[in-house]
Amino acid sequence: MPGTNLTRVEAQARAAIVDVDTYTVNLDLTSSDTTFRSISTVRFTATPGESTFIDLIAPEVLSITLNGEELDPATHFADSRVTLPNLAADNELTVVADCAYMNTGEGLHRFVDPEDGEVYLYSQFEVADTRRVYAVFEQPDLKASFSFTVTAPEHWHVLSNSPSSKEAAEGSIEIAGTVRGTATWTFSPTTRIPCYVTAIVAGPYHEVEGTVESRKGTLQANVYCRKGLAPFLDADVILDDTQKGFAFYEEKFETDYPFEKYDQIFVPEFNAGAMENAGCVTFLEDYVFRSKTAQARVERRTVTVLHELAHMWFGDLVTMKWWNDLWLNESFAEFASTLATAEVTRYKNSWVTFNALEKSWAYRQDQLPSTHPIMADIRDLEDVEVNFDGITYAKGASVLRQLVAWVGQDEFFTGVAEYMRKHHHSNATLADLLAELEKASGRDLSGWSDVWLQKAGVTTLRPVVETDDAGVITSFAVAQEVPAEWPTQRPHRLRIGGYDLAVDAEGDEVLAQTFSVEVDIDGALTPIDALVGRRRPALILVNDGDLAYAKVRLDEASLATAVEHVSKFTDPLARSMVLAAAWDMARDSEMPARQYVDLVLKNIGHETESTTVLVLLRQLATTLAVYVHPSHTDEVQAAAAREIWQLVMAAEPGSDSQLQFVKAFASLACVDSMFDTVQALVDGKLQLEGLAIDTDLTWDLIISLVAGGRAGDVAIELQLSNDATASGERRAAHARAAIATAEAKRAAFDALINAEKDLPNALQYETIAGFNHAHDLGLLVPFVDEYFDALRRIYSTKTNEIAANLIEGLYPVELAGRVPDLQDKAFAWLEANPDAHDALKRLVREGSDGVRRALRAQAADLAYRG
Repeated sequence: MPGTNLTRVEAQARAAIVDVDTYTVNLDLTSSDTTFRSISTVRFTATPGESTFIDLIAPEVLSITLNGEELDPATHFADSRVTLPNLAADNELTVVADCAYMNTGEGLHRFVDPEDGEVYLYSQFEVADTRRVYAVFEQPDLKASFSFTVTAPEHWHVLSNSPSSKEAAEGSIEIAGTVRGTATWTFSPTTRIPCYVTAIVAGPYHEVEGTVESRKGTLQANVYCRKGLAPFLDADVILDDTQKGFAFYEEKFETDYPFEKYDQIFVPEFNAGAMENAGCVTFLEDYVFRSKTAQARVERRTVTVLHELAHMWFGDLVTMKWWNDLWLNESFAEFASTLATAEVTRYKNSWVTFNALEKSWAYRQDQLPSTHPIMADIRDLEDVEVNFDGITYAKGASVLRQLVAWVGQDEFFTGVAEYMRKHHHSNATLADLLAELEKASGRDLSGWSDVWLQKAGVTTLRPVVETDDAGVITSFAVAQEVPAEWPTQRPHRLRIGGYDLAVDAEGDEVLAQTFSVEVDIDGALTPIDALVGRRRPALILVNDGDLAYAKVRLDEASLATAVEHVSKFTDPLARSMVLAAAWDMARDSEMPARQYVDLVLKNIGHETESTTVLVLLRQLATTLAVYVHPSHTDEVQAAAAREIWQLVMAAEPGSDSQLQFVKAFASLACVDSMFDTVQALVDGKLQLEGLAIDTDLTWDLIISLVAGGRAGDVAIELQLSNDATASGERRAAHARAAIATAEAKRAAFDALINAEKDLPNALQYETIAGFNHAHDLGLLVPFVDEYFDALRRIYSTKTNEIAANLIEGLYPVELAGRVPDLQDKAFAWLEANPDAHDALKRLVREGSDGVRRALRAQAADLAYRG
């Protein structure tokens, strides 16, 4: 049986037989708390006499009617498929089923708000979970028009891809102790779209009405969230970002916004940042900020808003044929949204954010043993699930930026606009886009596509500099070093910048750019004659401006300048790139972990970009946890926490850095005097000017105390009584799992792995984080063997999303260097399970590679005598 999988070969064969016209879907959301009635009527043409199947995942199928003939569900429905025999040229299929609500963030997710008992629903269909809600040909190239009718409690908002009308319905339903009437919402037919961007959102959401101006007129653009978050919803900011995006994209794509409205809904327990449902975008509700948050997260929300808006054209209007072009959808949206953020919003340094956040993710993913070409070979749906990764999003976007530098930005968007004109409401491939870019730019992109999109791996660019006694450059070249596994030399369009120390108008010493040269490089060594004869600057930065996708190294003299003066860069992007190079060196064991820690602590207090601070603090935490040799960890972490506290005291009151440093201190606190400080902040005995100990910061501080053995269930329950919300329950789950006892760790592990009923996805995520939050890593050692023993059971009994989160989140990387045979356990599991699915083996190999990298870094750190 196929289970829930679908292969590319099967999808191609079905597309050769079937062409879909319309879906009419009737959903009754009032029937029970566990299931809902789904009636799907599909009209499609087919090759007469052929047979095929339609996809459906449901506890029970009540009836199947094909061209007026009743088909026995017991015979024709199994696993995830309804078989359709002896098709006619024109067909009408009706399937009546009871489908199941989910709590995993897949299909139709059902959430009960602990504050008032109200029910909130939303759909999440990508990659292949539309079939959990109605019968559907679940593949992106079988586009159709969709008409939805939904019956639900009359006090709800019900949203889909199109505008709707509402009428009272018969019947009633009891919700949160109150009997409610029901109503039916009828939505107008959509244009031809892929099934995975259809949407159903329903519940008593708080509504803020809004509009946006499109080239085709004024459109309704409402913003929604749960009622409990209404006081914190800054819909005006979201709509301002949206309006700027509409103007930017309609100009660049030369194509009107393709749908009738644009709703944006912040939903509970979402698995991702957002989802590009056509005209009905869903977002992670953590983007509604109920407490003061780092500006990095506010900026990221703007990028996410613009990312999903870009998908309305790239993905929804023009759609990939199969999931091997998923990267193009996501990479294009990521590139376009960063460009739009930088050009039309207040976040003018968005490319700094991209370098710090997205490219570090891409470089990490591209160095795993599971790395793959940007154009991955997607054989089936399970391959897609594990390819929502840093290659698909961040590397792809980075390479698109390189492509724009290669062909020219104006030429790039000219080609994109023509691509939209030719393929709107249809499906297209990368070849279709490249054909238009070649016409617009006059460049042959076949070779470019081969080395950038069909070969994996990241190269390293290193300057090779020679000077005479007077400091004049006599020879300059850029060496391109390739990984042994993916020995691909690539062409790069980039800039080389020179930086020298100078004094600015205020009399402060700065590291300012003295020259920048744009060049093309290719091959193992590219001479740069334009730099010969120049005086050698204090620091040479290859890939100045961050146009290319490559790791960068500094020559010895430049590295010495960077270590002493990186905070003095006047250009935040150059500063971010140098810090990123140092992080790469630490991960590659070229810079001892303790030296990297010193570099971060010496310079982070001067950083002006919120995202750079956020990423540096994350990288600092990772370095302390797994890259510093275990014999030095306690000492180095305590010293780092003390230095972070000094940065707290020196930070400007009320500043973004002050907040981020306090959170980092709480996370790193590891000795009694530090926990005393944390406790004083909670109790109000210690107050910092400009810093409010609000709800989320209080949770951060309590989790610090809990993990340090200074608090337990009583403190958690007291805080939960003060924050009796869905957000509070999630934070409490983290805190309980972080309690520094063997009993608490056992309870958390069992809740994740061994419980009869799975945790909802959001509680699962927080419980994993809390379980791993341990100062005494000995508490985690007893679970190592149990983890490996449970892998196949986890993968076979849970949905793809939940299984991947558990397997990746619980892999014991933090025990590298502390469990001597940790790698042997992974190797033994892989050897004993050759028949395990490739996606499961990939997750194990990735975890093992994290341990390998940690052990190498620890060895380099142990040898450090700095």
